[in-house]
Amino acid sequence: MRRIFGAAKEKAPPPTLDETTDKLSSRGDRLDNQIKQLDDQLIKYKEQIKRTRPGPAQEGIKRRALQVLKQKRLYEGQREQLYTQQFNMEQTRFTMDSIKDTVSTVQALTAANKEMKTVMKKNKELDINYIDKMQDDMFDMMDMAREINDAMGRSYDVPDEVDEGDLMAELDALEGELNMEEEGKGGVPSYLQEPDLSDLPAAPTQEADKKEHELGLPALRT
Repeated sequence: MRRIFGAAKEKAPPPTLDETTDKLSSRGDRLDNQIKQLDDQLIKYKEQIKRTRPGPAQEGIKRRALQVLKQKRLYEGQREQLYTQQFNMEQTRFTMDSIKDTVSTVQALTAANKEMKTVMKKNKELDINYIDKMQDDMFDMMDMAREINDAMGRSYDVPDEVDEGDLMAELDALEGELNMEEEGKGGVPSYLQEPDLSDLPAAPTQEADKKEHELGLPALRT
């Protein structure tokens, strides 16, 4: 049967946005070149009209220039249509890219949401009630540690309440005593002065030992 009727031809895939855009760009480039060539011809005709005297020759040049100008406007109209088509294609491609990006973003957010739910269920550390309780326990322990430090830092001999006036008077009296000692001892505090040894007995000499030996007393060993 295929030999008689022939095999069905496979349909060609529709062109993509990129292929269509490239095709429109190529057509636009060709039109731009054609318009440029017509501009060059119009410039030449303009120079010829200036150099030619009024008459049949000049009128012929004007007719040719008018024909070229009509052709140029035709190409410019086609180029404007291509601009519009290219703009539409660019907008369509931008919309398609935006849709693809949106789909990818939604898929990523869905996967992240699922993963976050799994993590929240498996880890009790992320439970808000557990975190609040932990914070309360931390505050309680910090207060307890502060009270312990305050208790350990107390002095047993110093009263809790000391009159500031009495304390200043005692300090002034102590300062006066120190000044008096420094003036009486040549400006040297009592705990740094040499002790007074004038009242101690003198050490025995050799003559005293000799007299004691003559008197029958035991001699001191030197």
